[in-house]
Amino acid sequence: MMARIRIKDYVRETNLIQARLVISSIIVAALCIALLARLYYLQIEQHSHYSTLSQENRISFVPIPPARGQIYDRKGRVIAENLPTYTLELVPDNVPDMDKALDQIARLIELSDIDLQRFHTALRSRPGFEIRTLKSGLTDEEVARFAVNQHQINGFQINARLRRHYPFGPEMVHVLGYVGRISEVDLERIDRNAYRGTDYIGKLGIEAHYERTLLGQSGYEQVETNAHGRVVRTLSRVSPVAGKDIYLNVDVDLQQAAREYLGEFEGAVVAIEPGSGGVLALVSNPVYDPNPFVNGIDTKSYKLLRQDDGRPLLNRALNGRYAPGSTVKPVMALAGLEFHRSPYERVFGKGWFSLRGSRHRYRCWKKQGHGWMDMHDAIVQSCDVYFYTLANNLGIEKLHDFLIRFGMGKKTGIDLDDEPSGLVPSPEWKRAVRGQPWWPGETVIAGIGQGYTLVTPLQLAMVTATLANKGIRNKPRLVRAVRESGATKILELGPQTIEQVAIRNRKMYEIVIDAMVDVVHGKRGTARRSGLGAEYRFAGKTGTAQVIGIKQGATYREENVAKRFRDHALFISFAPVEDPKIAVAVIAENGGGGSRTAAPIARQVMDYYLIGPPPPPEKEPEKDDDAA
Repeated sequence: MMARIRIKDYVRETNLIQARLVISSIIVAALCIALLARLYYLQIEQHSHYSTLSQENRISFVPIPPARGQIYDRKGRVIAENLPTYTLELVPDNVPDMDKALDQIARLIELSDIDLQRFHTALRSRPGFEIRTLKSGLTDEEVARFAVNQHQINGFQINARLRRHYPFGPEMVHVLGYVGRISEVDLERIDRNAYRGTDYIGKLGIEAHYERTLLGQSGYEQVETNAHGRVVRTLSRVSPVAGKDIYLNVDVDLQQAAREYLGEFEGAVVAIEPGSGGVLALVSNPVYDPNPFVNGIDTKSYKLLRQDDGRPLLNRALNGRYAPGSTVKPVMALAGLEFHRSPYERVFGKGWFSLRGSRHRYRCWKKQGHGWMDMHDAIVQSCDVYFYTLANNLGIEKLHDFLIRFGMGKKTGIDLDDEPSGLVPSPEWKRAVRGQPWWPGETVIAGIGQGYTLVTPLQLAMVTATLANKGIRNKPRLVRAVRESGATKILELGPQTIEQVAIRNRKMYEIVIDAMVDVVHGKRGTARRSGLGAEYRFAGKTGTAQVIGIKQGATYREENVAKRFRDHALFISFAPVEDPKIAVAVIAENGGGGSRTAAPIARQVMDYYLIGPPPPPEKEPEKDDDAA
């Protein structure tokens, strides 16, 4: 039987092949159309977008920090300046392996723990395309080592920058404050665009209060970079605008002299020009050097400052709060006159005062008593019994309201941040804060500036200046003038009067001021020694503020008390009486009596300002070795 032979169907196979060719052609055509459509979309529709992305791969905008405004003292001397320094910088996005790069850098440049900690904090808090500073203040040797090895480390470069420097160091720290690295806390409150390119911000003092004035405006460069992030060329540049320069009322020479006169005493000296409110000196002792804070003080040094018993970080002139003691008596006398107390009415000072029906004795500093005292004599000799009686007769409400008129218990408005208020107590205050009633005995001791009453040295100086001005209160101001970047003309700010203290008769000031003059120039004045030999007439008032209480019947003996528990010494004064040019408040902590310690300091400060610095001591002639 023969096998069947299958004959091919050529027609069918031809049709199948043709169908496949048509389908393939359609698919190829569709793919070509899709490719062309995508190409059109990328090249035509999205040309602008991708062109920009392409440019950003090779073109960068580098911020240029502005030069911070300089600060000058009253005589035009630079007290906060900008010095050139080398900084090691990088753009984090241009560094492929940060750990490896830092390890390489550490072999060339010494990196402290605080440098690395600050750098890593900045990496977490700010975008990777912004320039970061790894270390500033590089030595010439470190710059040379890095330059030789720079080709091995991508993304890093050394730039010349300006670093803040305080040439007078500790002397001006409580006025100027300092700048420091921008922290994470700072980043939460500032406009980041305004600080592009800079790592510094004012932290304290004038540097912080006038931050916007001193900062300036950042510029930028459009630069072309290679694959390693190094700049190839500069395409365009917008220059930064430097910050404004500031001129202070403070005289550095007077500032230094006042602190020298304080000596080893912890305390404060504040000097104000009564007619303008210009602050001539704002001294707090002890002090510290602000320069290490600019780039970040090391932990050990900062800990030593924090643990120092003298508390050098505390600005006592601004933030210290003290009982005013007898320095409040001139204002208390004015209060008596305001409420129709006759200046000629006399009180017998027998050495102590008691409230009716009480056996408790409020003692006078003069144990045997002053005898009969009118208002003038009570101020001159600082008779406590007179002012105990006056306070008790007036009552705490009248005293409170009158002291507030003179600015006690209120912020002065000085151009510094974080100024505290003092405290003038009242029954309402005591109920609200302590939940207790007001006792008559608390009114009695308020009459001599004890009890709850608290003032800052600055507020005490302002009260003194107001007395010198016979009631005109000018706002205290550290800054005298401002100068625009590149300008030659200085814009004077001028005085700003806060208020004219309302008083029944301005002649009452003469009664009080005459008594204050006799405090230093009278035969029985408590500070008569400080007035000896003066080339001008000045007015003053001593004060002593207790640090610890004294039991009834006990006697206070300074030599038996540890130094930290001894009384604070206070003195207020202004001069010349006829045309006041300076008002001074001195507080010497644990200095004992105001007449013995604080008054001579104030006299020296006024002499320095009104007469000039004392002549240098004469050198003793050298002895001839051959002399017999």
